[in-house]
Amino acid sequence: MSVRLDPDPAPPADGTPDARGRRTAPLSRPTAAAPLRDRARGALLGLAVGDALGAPAENMKPSQIRERWGRIQGFVSDDPAGTDDTEYAIFSGLLLADHGSALTMAHVEAAWHEGIADRDEGPFKGAGFSERGTLENLRRGLAAPISAQHRHAWSDGLAMRAAPFGVYAAGRPAEAARLVAIDGTVSHDGEGILGGRAVAAGVAAAMVSHSPDAVVQAALSVVPDDSWTARSLHRAVSAARRARRDPDGTQLSRERGVRKAVVIGGYPWTDLAPEAVGLAFGAFAVARGDFRESVLIAVNMGRDADTTAAVAGALAGALRGEAAIPADWAATIGPVRGSCLPSMAGRHILDIADRLTPTAPYRAGTAV
Repeated sequence: MSVRLDPDPAPPADGTPDARGRRTAPLSRPTAAAPLRDRARGALLGLAVGDALGAPAENMKPSQIRERWGRIQGFVSDDPAGTDDTEYAIFSGLLLADHGSALTMAHVEAAWHEGIADRDEGPFKGAGFSERGTLENLRRGLAAPISAQHRHAWSDGLAMRAAPFGVYAAGRPAEAARLVAIDGTVSHDGEGILGGRAVAAGVAAAMVSHSPDAVVQAALSVVPDDSWTARSLHRAVSAARRARRDPDGTQLSRERGVRKAVVIGGYPWTDLAPEAVGLAFGAFAVARGDFRESVLIAVNMGRDADTTAAVAGALAGALRGEAAIPADWAATIGPVRGSCLPSMAGRHILDIADRLTPTAPYRAGTAV
């Protein structure tokens, strides 16, 4: 049975039904290419900013964050930098820029071999377990999709690199979800794929919308209703909306409400895709798409904080545009260092945004 969220007041839905007959919230459509470029840059720069802000808090509990820094309000590192989230987003963005909608699993597998697995660059550092497991399988001669058969195929490693697909397929959530699933087949399966689909579709909707509710509904439209990912998204966003409506609510109580709705107590792994995606969308929903608050809420909830903040930053950046990102935060982001992917060293996330920006705005009547 399909469970619908009770959205905040919004314009009446007039979206196109998806394959299962469900309607998403309306997508507002820019009328010129310039806004798309601004939103593309907002999405990917937002990802990189969230990644760098969240990196020091990765794998920490909120109580540990408060004990060390109070509430994180900005960069807490003297030398902030992104992690594998940003470098893999650049890697996948370049692959998408080369192949577009013609992307195939063979293209992805070949890129992983050429850019990562077949390089003799010493120990593999700075990446999650899903990437490590994938590379071990590729180096053993296993091909996709068998290369994704490792113990962490459910991780958020695809969700962290999904935003470029939403940028490319602006206004087309189903196409964004289709493409990111192709990219993810080499490294992920099951809920790991669904997490990537939800993020890519959410960014695709945010690229052409002014409604946070439309972003959430787009994400839900591309994952099965009975999936863990869908249930986590429902719980997170419902908790966010309840928290926002509480007249006595505080910043801390809102963060606790979302976290309690999503996180499985005592579970050792923090990179679980349904959890990370739920926390990211919950932060985005609590903040109603405000960039600064979306990212800071994600960071201060801890767990896989670099990824949850990267996803929340991509969603809010696509919705609000590059100008919504605080200038001092944006200025901190430079070319990536190649700490995880040496082949990506020296590349800037904004170059990927410019390459992926659609050349024409999405038009009414195009399949969504």
